[in-house]
Amino acid sequence: MSFSLHGSESHQRSPHCCMVLQQPPASHNQAADRPLPFPICGEAGIMEECSFKAEDSSTQDDVPPLVVKDVKVLLDRERLEGISSLSRDDDSTLSNHGTNSSILDDNTKPDCGVQEGRSRSSGLCFSDGRCRIDYILVYRKSNLQSEKREIFERNIRAEGLQMEKEVSLTNSDVIFLKLNAPWDVLCRYAELMNIRMPFRRKIFLMHRRHKFMSRMDKRINKVRGWLPRKPMKFDNNALPDLEGNESFTAPFSRSRIHHFIIHNKDTFFSNATRSRIIHHILQRVKYEEGKNKMGLNRLLSNTSYEAAFPLHEGSYHSKNSIKTHGAENHRHLLYECWAWWGVWYKYQPLDLIRRYFGEKIGLYFAWLGWYTGMLFPAALVGLLVFLYGFFTLEDCQVSKEICQATDIIMCPICDQYCPYLRLSDSCIYAKVTHLFDNEATVFFAVFMAVWATVFLEFWKRRRAVLAYDWDLIDWEEEEDEIRPQFEAKYSKKERMNPISGKPEPHQAFSDKYSRLIVSASGIFFMILVVIAAVFGIVIYRIITVSTFAAFGWALIRNNSQVATTGTAVCINFCMIMLLNVLYEKVALLLTNLEQPRTESEWENSFTLKMFLFQFVNLNSSTFYIAFFLGRFTGRPGAYLRLINRWKLEECHPSGCLIDLCMQMGIIMVLKQTWNNFMELGYPLIQNWWTRRRLRREHGQNAKASFPQWERDYNLQPMNAYGLFDEYLEMILQFGFTTIFVAAFPLAPLLALLNNVIEIRLDAYKFVTQWRRPLPSQAKDIGIWYGILEGIGILSVITNAFVIAVTSDFIPRLVYAYKYGPCAGQGRAGAGCMVGYVNASLSVFRVSDFESRSQPMTNGSELFGDAVKYCRYRDYREPPDSAEPYSYTLQFWHVLAARLAFIIVFEHMVFAIKTLIAYLIPDLPKDLRDRMRREKYLIQGMMYEAELERLQRVKNEKKKKDRAHHKEWP
Repeated sequence: MSFSLHGSESHQRSPHCCMVLQQPPASHNQAADRPLPFPICGEAGIMEECSFKAEDSSTQDDVPPLVVKDVKVLLDRERLEGISSLSRDDDSTLSNHGTNSSILDDNTKPDCGVQEGRSRSSGLCFSDGRCRIDYILVYRKSNLQSEKREIFERNIRAEGLQMEKEVSLTNSDVIFLKLNAPWDVLCRYAELMNIRMPFRRKIFLMHRRHKFMSRMDKRINKVRGWLPRKPMKFDNNALPDLEGNESFTAPFSRSRIHHFIIHNKDTFFSNATRSRIIHHILQRVKYEEGKNKMGLNRLLSNTSYEAAFPLHEGSYHSKNSIKTHGAENHRHLLYECWAWWGVWYKYQPLDLIRRYFGEKIGLYFAWLGWYTGMLFPAALVGLLVFLYGFFTLEDCQVSKEICQATDIIMCPICDQYCPYLRLSDSCIYAKVTHLFDNEATVFFAVFMAVWATVFLEFWKRRRAVLAYDWDLIDWEEEEDEIRPQFEAKYSKKERMNPISGKPEPHQAFSDKYSRLIVSASGIFFMILVVIAAVFGIVIYRIITVSTFAAFGWALIRNNSQVATTGTAVCINFCMIMLLNVLYEKVALLLTNLEQPRTESEWENSFTLKMFLFQFVNLNSSTFYIAFFLGRFTGRPGAYLRLINRWKLEECHPSGCLIDLCMQMGIIMVLKQTWNNFMELGYPLIQNWWTRRRLRREHGQNAKASFPQWERDYNLQPMNAYGLFDEYLEMILQFGFTTIFVAAFPLAPLLALLNNVIEIRLDAYKFVTQWRRPLPSQAKDIGIWYGILEGIGILSVITNAFVIAVTSDFIPRLVYAYKYGPCAGQGRAGAGCMVGYVNASLSVFRVSDFESRSQPMTNGSELFGDAVKYCRYRDYREPPDSAEPYSYTLQFWHVLAARLAFIIVFEHMVFAIKTLIAYLIPDLPKDLRDRMRREKYLIQGMMYEAELERLQRVKNEKKKKDRAHHKEWP
């Protein structure tokens, strides 16, 4: 199953980025770890003096971590030691970028001891050019929360982090607080957080092969060398050597630090890992006296700090060509090999994405690439179904009869203003309907139901491979912190946490479920608002069809129903976008009303509400057109009316499917276009406006002279809800692609074209327009997988009803086997459909019209004589029968066949889906074997390493004993 054109090959290479890396000068310290030539603070090959000391100290198990959580103790200690409050928000404590005067105090002076490198001007290090910047905090001097910040920053220094402040070049009120984690702090917290680090190179087993097969392989590879390389794959020399994926890993331990592969302490912990460690520290540092007065998130929420982010690794542009001079940094390489529009057809460098942005964002792009790749077969089959309808258009007996029915007069579709029409006037619409509603539609509906299951099952396998490659198999998410809002609300009543054994705020059962009931009532009310909006669209369609029928422009007057549908869809789209804004605010209100205990509970609750609101909002009109339009209109002379006034809308004489196709096509194209504009256009406009303001205030080349933290601060922050908007857009598209795909086979093709653009749009946005998000870990896509499974189940039911109720597949089948020329012969060819159109239309006497439905003209101006009888779509007795206008036997046969088809189709497809899900294991067999072998090898390695340690201890003891005996005379 190699469908993953745009995302799933994490180890593929690109010829575009061939020979991208600069080869650094030969050095014994750079042999194995050769990432891009970053502007590393100081010389890469020189070890810091403090690092050697830190290593010695960090390897001692009995040294407790320096964790100061009690604010009172800290303040008393600082008073005794006479530490000056250099973290106060006054100008004298700040470093000016022009003069490079450092404000580091004795506790925060960098002890790196490295020579100053080229990084002083890069904006990635402190003002001395030695210690790299791992994290940035931003605040304003005018902010009144200075006391909290002061205590918070003192506790940061007590944790061992190094700090430096600097005034913004564009706004003297903005202060940047630069943070660096020394080697001993990184080691201490890497052990505390169980971060897995490489300790042995992986050994790949090569199966012994026969000499003849080896010779054949050589010849085949020689022939392959003459052929052009696969354009979608990356070249082996294009990406940096990501050592973590080629080594066995284990949780970091300072006591076993000699087992780990440490060639360069500057690059042993990646930038993403360093940022994650610092964020972990900041989330646990106190800013005020009190049991739970700690954490950076609380300071961000109360505006003590304005922003917090890790730095991008320099510019994504370079004056020199990447092919000749190599990439400047990982950001530059990501832009050239991923975010640049010229590589839209290539695989995504997932390992590099994961290394730069973290596993959570890497998994999103892996899922998006896998979904896009799996859309290829779906789009191909949908296109073939469409082409089948196109090439069999001339052989379609139904459309032939409609186009030749010049003597069949159809009844008016609205009251008074709509004229009588010839059935042949709908010839074009009948042919368009055949493009989507043909004999291959049922097969395509079954195929898409199976495709959805295969997509999800193989994604589980792909996710398992990524989790193994990225060391996420044994990773367990840390227990979330209690939300400050929950803590403030329920701080008076506490209960012992069964996991941590500490007292924590407790929400009573009655309070919790009363809030859930109110929230559910709010959800129900908002769904009623959606139904009311759809009701308004229905009234618009009813009123407008009469207006367009009396329109002065002949083109609109002759196509009044299509014009009504088109304008109604556009208005519906505008209402959808407006209601989405309202739904977001309502979802926030209801979620906060529920008072979720942790951030993950809050995120899951908010996700469910937003998905439910937007799904109903987006698909409610589509459900109306698919299953209600034209189903409850009554018949001529006895129409069902809305509020006893408006006649309900009827389907087009060629069927209701054309309305459904228009609805899906217009909504899908407009929504995807709007989403893409908002995702990229809005940040581009905001960043352009910021650059324009800076150029006006500081000159044309102002941005080039800004340090990296200043440039990143002027970028747009990532969405407040993280990847929520990206996932929601794709999940809604997945629903649109599968739920009504039987009515619109081109939906997968449109989704594929959009996703090819979407991948590069998101990549461009993450690399160039947004601040670097905090790298975080995740094992899967979370609650979205369950939503995808629910959509897959719903799609089976809706497609069964679309085929049985909306399309004419079942009426044609019943006619062919029961009422047509081939009745009783057990076959249904093209000739068996002769006379179908006439059999599907009933006769109505014009004199039986209601007074308010009587047309204003009798049709003599179109047909020469006054119309006495007209036809309409239904199975009813003629007006001269014993029971005029009652249902015929054919109506009941068709109804029974529809119900039988729904039952058979659903049970068959669900059985196939269940069988496929059972047959496809969640873990590939080779991955299971690799995991078992790795576990076996790791146990052996750890055992051998322990034996070596014991042998060294024994030898040292023997040496000491010998030295002791030599002292005796």
